[in-house]
Amino acid sequence: MIDEAKVQQAVKLFLEAIGEETKREGLADTPKRISNMCKEIFGGIGKDASEHLRVTFEAEGKGIVMEKEIPFYSVCEHHLVPFFGKAYIAYIPDGRVIGLSKLARAVETYARRPQIQEQLTAQVADAIMENLKPKGVMVMMEAEHLCMSMRGVNKPGTKTMTLVCRGEFEENQALQASFFQMLR
Repeated sequence: MIDEAKVQQAVKLFLEAIGEETKREGLADTPKRISNMCKEIFGGIGKDASEHLRVTFEAEGKGIVMEKEIPFYSVCEHHLVPFFGKAYIAYIPDGRVIGLSKLARAVETYARRPQIQEQLTAQVADAIMENLKPKGVMVMMEAEHLCMSMRGVNKPGTKTMTLVCRGEFEENQALQASFFQMLR
């Protein structure tokens, strides 16, 4: 739960600390706008993706199910600036499948909190394994981090890739190759 009053106070203090005049027209409502933004971009704090992954459906298929290019936005917990990109999720059903939109909702749940990409990738994979109980899951995320693009090393366009394998994907090179083939 976002404490709007504290966020607004903190934003006002921050603006004052960097030498801004908080009463000027362009900044007068900024603390309120930032508290509203925080409710949205940090809406995953305290939430569990299980709420989206509980409902499954019987399915006889034995192949790989993939959802790719799921857009996500998150905030780097080290610098509090955004990182954004796409998630790619594949799983091997063990008699049950999940609604496709639920995979995107799981990504969004974990992305909407201060986060690091490595942890985000693992959280999504683990939530799918725990709730759907597939034979295996593979999650890959590709993102641009503004903490690297607009500050520090200043290398815009650089992408960070993370990959997590669980279950049958962990050691089966053929399944991993199938995942990468499906990306094309």
